[in-house]
Amino acid sequence: MDLDSLLALVADGLGYACAFEPGGEVLLLTGPRRVRVRLTGLRREAGRRPREDWPMLAAEHLARAVARDEHLPDACEYAEVRPLLRTAVLGADALGEERVVGRHIGADLVEILTVSGRPVRPEEAFCWPVPPAEALDAAAENVLADERLSTERVDLDGTPAFVMTGSASAAVHLRRIDHYLVVSPDGVMVALPRPGEMVVHPIGGLSVMHAIERLWLLARHQYRTRDDGLSPHVYWWRAGRLTRIQADLVVQDGRRRLVVAPPPEFARLLAGYARGA
Repeated sequence: MDLDSLLALVADGLGYACAFEPGGEVLLLTGPRRVRVRLTGLRREAGRRPREDWPMLAAEHLARAVARDEHLPDACEYAEVRPLLRTAVLGADALGEERVVGRHIGADLVEILTVSGRPVRPEEAFCWPVPPAEALDAAAENVLADERLSTERVDLDGTPAFVMTGSASAAVHLRRIDHYLVVSPDGVMVALPRPGEMVVHPIGGLSVMHAIERLWLLARHQYRTRDDGLSPHVYWWRAGRLTRIQADLVVQDGRRRLVVAPPPEFARLLAGYARGA
C-alpha cells in the first residue's frame, strides 16, 4: 500500500474524510473539525525509512495533527514556531527508539529540538525551509535570550565551584559561560548531574585534577540518587566543545582512588601546567 492510501485509511479510522490539495503536499481533513496537514516532511521521512514503517509514520502524523490544540501553531510551519523552539539536553541512552531532531554534544549527551515543550519529530522539521542544524542554533539562541541562570559559589572539599540553575536545560548556557564567570582560554570542568543544574569549575592550573575528582563524586552521587539524573560524568568545555573525561574508581592495595584517563588534548593541557609549575 502506498503512503497516500495509508493516510486515507488512517484518516477514516480517526473519523475524518480526507482530500489532497493540488500538488499532494497538504491533506485536508474534515470531520469533528477541519484540519490541514502538511505532508512535505512526512514524505521525506518516509523516503528514508523502510516501507514497513509507513503505517506507523502515517498514523502518528495524523494523530498528532488532529490532537493539536487549535490555538497552537502547526509545528510544520517554521515561521510560526520559530519563536517557540527551544533545546533540551538528554542522555543518549534516554532517547531509546524515539525519533527526534537533535545532535550529539558529547559522547553520551544529545541536544534535542523542542517546540512548546515537546520534542520535534523529523517529519515536522523536514517541512521547514532551513536545515535542522540551523533550527537547533535558533532554538539555542531562544533559550539564551529568554533565560538567565543563577550562580552560587560552593566549596567542594577545598575546590571552588559554581552551581548554576534556573533553566530546564542548563547545559545550553555553556555557550555563554563567560557571561557568568571569568573563564580562561583553557575552559571549564563541568558536571551535569541533572538537566536543570550544572556545576562548573574554571580551569586555572593543576588543581583541575582535584576538581575532576570532586565533580565526579558529586555527579555520580546526584545521578544515582535523583529520578531526573542526566549524567554521572565530568566534562571539559572549551571553545564550544564538550569532551567527557573518562574516570573510574578502582581499588588498589585496599584503597579506593579515582583513575582518570584524559583524552590527548586534555593530557597536553595538563602537561603544559606541569611544565610551568
